[in-house]
Amino acid sequence: MRLPSPLLRGTLIKRYKRFLADITLEGGELITAHCANPGAMLGLNMPGLPVFVSKSDNPKRKLQYSLELVELPTGLVGINTNYPNKIVGEALSEDAISELNPIEDFRAEVKYGENSRIDFLLNQKANQMTYLEVKNVHLARGDGLAEFPDCETERGVKHLNELANMVAAGHRAINLYLVQRTDCDRFGFAQDLAPKYANAVRKAHDEGVEFLCYDCDISRNEIRLASRLPILLPSS
Repeated sequence: MRLPSPLLRGTLIKRYKRFLADITLEGGELITAHCANPGAMLGLNMPGLPVFVSKSDNPKRKLQYSLELVELPTGLVGINTNYPNKIVGEALSEDAISELNPIEDFRAEVKYGENSRIDFLLNQKANQMTYLEVKNVHLARGDGLAEFPDCETERGVKHLNELANMVAAGHRAINLYLVQRTDCDRFGFAQDLAPKYANAVRKAHDEGVEFLCYDCDISRNEIRLASRLPILLPSS
């Protein structure tokens, strides 16, 4: 997935009210950027971090700038939660996720469950329907371990329950975690930050929901799905 071009480099002053970030651009201009990430952004919201923003020419936007990447000593981190579905959609079109092949066709944002939409509904061989939910991962607290989520998520628990219902109805259901980082070699669940979600993961796994995790190749120009990471399921 190509990122908006060109990205502008700056320094984070503060992130606040969930969706706002004050940033000083190179050259000294102070801006307020939209932050498309409702999570806590632990480790990625510290004043002084180098960041990259895009600028929109749309006159109808309240904020011209959007926060796209945070730069850590270990590499770039994508924080825009609007991107994972686009990244995975491109990967599906390119048959780049071997665990999901072969795919006859797929659709995005299909209504299912109780007032929900599945990110992707895949029609696989022998007309098997696969429900694929995508989650953005940006949390890592050291030792190469990516974690999800960074706070409790009722919406995430609901999605796990609905995926389990699809398995009970005879379909295949998968939760795919996309790590928008380049510095992790495995994935796990932040039980201390979100014990309810961890419990829901254990229950969904026992009921047949599958779990996949991939990381990304990230540059200032694009973000692409890269390699599968091993998953550490929550302990009981």
